[in-house]
Amino acid sequence: MSPASSGARAAGPPGVHRLHVVVRPGDPTRTPLLLMNGIGAPLKALQPFVDALDPAIPVIRFDAPGVGHSPPSPMPYRFPALARRVGRMLDELGHPRVDVLGISWGGGLAQQFAVSQPHRCRRLVLVATATGSLMVPASPLVLRHMLTPRRYTDRGYLRHVAGHLYGGTARTDPALVARLLHQGYPPGYTYQLIAGMGWTSLALLPLIRQPTLVLAGDDDPIIPLANSRILHTLIPRAERHVYAGGHLELVCAPDRIVPVVERFLAGHPER
Repeated sequence: MSPASSGARAAGPPGVHRLHVVVRPGDPTRTPLLLMNGIGAPLKALQPFVDALDPAIPVIRFDAPGVGHSPPSPMPYRFPALARRVGRMLDELGHPRVDVLGISWGGGLAQQFAVSQPHRCRRLVLVATATGSLMVPASPLVLRHMLTPRRYTDRGYLRHVAGHLYGGTARTDPALVARLLHQGYPPGYTYQLIAGMGWTSLALLPLIRQPTLVLAGDDDPIIPLANSRILHTLIPRAERHVYAGGHLELVCAPDRIVPVVERFLAGHPER
């Protein structure tokens, strides 16, 4: 945790119902940016993006149940329940309204949050994500690599498959991806899979009324580019930006993405 950040256990009674949270204060007059991580990724995996972001923007990060420093959930959960849980976390932190950025699995949670708690979400950023179980799928080989725990436990295996799995920078610098993601198999991974199992946002997308930025890589094996077109078409106030790179450019090459996000967040307030 950097000197400019503060950490807390927040939102819920002591024990397994609490989430590990890190807050970078920033300018108190600015709307905080709430980050939602990809599946199995602890909040520290997004540190390169946070470091590149304007320090005036307050940033809130949390570990999903059973990932990073958050204790495992006692039972499986679904996206709507976790979205409510995040709302209670924001209550405890004293933030009535936030901007939300979700990447990959976190993009699904972000879509759910924007619909179920619209009063709490000012603007929405969806990075390398899709519509859940009903989406244009990755190739069977990519899906096979996604499902194996070896990408969390075997650094050599992760370096071997990084380019095929994540595309973009991972093709030329697989060691960087290995450093960012290799942290052991998270106990909450299975419940994260269950959270999105059978869930789709296709019927929800027209209900997302917030200004929305859809960010997609032109070399993302996990989320084919067609998925961003679906999001852009069905979300009423969406804009789309395609960047050069793969699934993890948000953290592997944040300088490509941060300026686009900052311009969007600084846009004129919605009328």
